[in-house]
Amino acid sequence: MATTLKLISKEELIVKFKEIEARGWIKCPSKRKKNDGSVGNLLEDLLGIPENNLPIPNAAEWELKAQRAETSSHQEPSPRAAKLVPNMLLPKYGWPHSKAGTEYPEDEMSFRATLNALTYTDRGFKVNVNRKDERVEIIFDSLFCAESVHGDWLKEVKKKVGSGALPILPYWGFNDLYTKIGTKLINCFFVQAETKREGGNLYFHYNNVQMLKNVDKEKFIEAIEKGVIYIDFDARSGHNHGTKFRIKSKDIPELYKEAIRVV
Repeated sequence: MATTLKLISKEELIVKFKEIEARGWIKCPSKRKKNDGSVGNLLEDLLGIPENNLPIPNAAEWELKAQRAETSSHQEPSPRAAKLVPNMLLPKYGWPHSKAGTEYPEDEMSFRATLNALTYTDRGFKVNVNRKDERVEIIFDSLFCAESVHGDWLKEVKKKVGSGALPILPYWGFNDLYTKIGTKLINCFFVQAETKREGGNLYFHYNNVQMLKNVDKEKFIEAIEKGVIYIDFDARSGHNHGTKFRIKSKDIPELYKEAIRVV
């Protein structure tokens, strides 16, 4: 059973990370195997800390972030009062839900899409970084719609709103995004592990630990421009699951001013 550590310095914590790395492959207990956060949970056990409570001074300014598939942050687009996802994107640009008539009502609509700033989706949506107005925008261009796949959908869109740009541009201000991400990605020890399976057992080797300090606004915006950060819409008629900014775990260090490898 994990025991709670007394307050230790960051330097002492780094020593513990090095000791764990030196152990090589560590078997994951069976109770952790089915948990998506097993890399982090086992690491907390090895450090003897409960639920990411780092035992260091000023711990509120630091966190332990272990390897995950990705990290996300919810943020609905402006203008907020217009509620553009349920009031425009879903009814005007949505499509029949795949489970309409079975799990959901026959008229259930869906607007579920993953967008980035590098390429248009096959329905013609894309992220646009507007440096002049300091906004991250969602744009639509029907010329980029794959009509061979979504021709019927595009006809319906043209009936409802025409083939031009979005009537109201959903957007997020740079400063608003930076403020939001700053509360999500605080200073952290970012830990990655190699994984292997042998004889039905799962093993981790914690061989990369970085100390990440100060999220950088410009790097954050650049990550959106490069497609490193992408935007997920996940709405249906009955429920809007929220709009999320997502980043793969391996790319998180790109957002910080300082990334110091300690292991």
